[in-house]
Amino acid sequence: MDRRKTCFLVTFFLVVFISMGASFVQGQGNGNANGKANAKKNLDAASTHYIVLTPKKGTGQERALCLARGRCYLKILQCPVQCTQRKPKKNKKIKGCFIDCSSTCETTCKFRKPNCNGYGSVCYDPRFVGGDGVMFYFHGAKGGDFALVSDDEFQINAHFIGSRPAGRARDFTWVQTLSVMFDSHTLDLVAKRVSRWDDGVDVLSVHWDGNAVEVPTDGEAEWRTNDGKREVVVERTDDTNSVRVTITGVVEMDVKVTPVGAEENRVHNYQLPEDDAFAHLETQFRFSNLTDMVEGVLGKTYRPDYVSPVKVGVPMPMMGGEDKYRIPSLHSTLCAVCRFQKPPSATTTFNTFNEVAQS
Repeated sequence: MDRRKTCFLVTFFLVVFISMGASFVQGQGNGNANGKANAKKNLDAASTHYIVLTPKKGTGQERALCLARGRCYLKILQCPVQCTQRKPKKNKKIKGCFIDCSSTCETTCKFRKPNCNGYGSVCYDPRFVGGDGVMFYFHGAKGGDFALVSDDEFQINAHFIGSRPAGRARDFTWVQTLSVMFDSHTLDLVAKRVSRWDDGVDVLSVHWDGNAVEVPTDGEAEWRTNDGKREVVVERTDDTNSVRVTITGVVEMDVKVTPVGAEENRVHNYQLPEDDAFAHLETQFRFSNLTDMVEGVLGKTYRPDYVSPVKVGVPMPMMGGEDKYRIPSLHSTLCAVCRFQKPPSATTTFNTFNEVAQS
């Protein structure tokens, strides 16, 4: 090993070790691919691939040493004075610091909520923005379950709720439940049915391997578990109905429960019943380690060779494929193109949807 290389390594490790209590953040990828070329490089230039350093003395501004390859490699980024922490305690009123170690190489202040116009988002009557940046609608069917993403190591399914007014040829639909299956585990997020919407009432239910878990509202305001292979963290990003989910090496997702409002109902002529707020999920995904053969309504848009078949420029570009992505139940991995297979040890006897979504 020559002298220059030795000096480089010594310098690098000195920077790491002088940061007392430094912790490693595994790159999750920001999912905001600029075209197909970047959609598959979310780990190589991971925006969140960094080591957390000790905060700046006096101001408490959090800092990070970037490890993502590119022009930000080994640079130290510091949070702005307007948002000194990545995870502020009062998420509803204070923006969090977003440290971006990708080619952008900057820190910005953001509310940690789904961006319904961002890559990997699923919102509204469901409107998707794919990994290629193309927006499309996929209506599925009222009461149906569909595979949003299916890859070698995990699958994400969605349960659709909806309504079909007299005289219409199709259902109006929304995503009520998400099920993330990986290894031998299952994490479910459910928007419970309510007749009247109240911002102060938490109707987001979280289930881990079939058991309901409580996400604290004080302190760190998070629930976490670690089986030695992956860590799963569910943290509140608002007082109620809003969380960020991180599954190491699989996905990071911002999830929010929202109703169909009266004005929205009127404008779109949904003709929804008055005794159902149609609470549903708005979600934005950021994936890790997707293969080139990933499948699913959303997943396939992250393929490096994917070309969207939807008509760009029309008001509601529609994506078909209900027959390919329909699954027999929320926790099933069986569809015409699904890739994920549950290990024999996986629990399959619970039914979160029947326990929670209809309550």
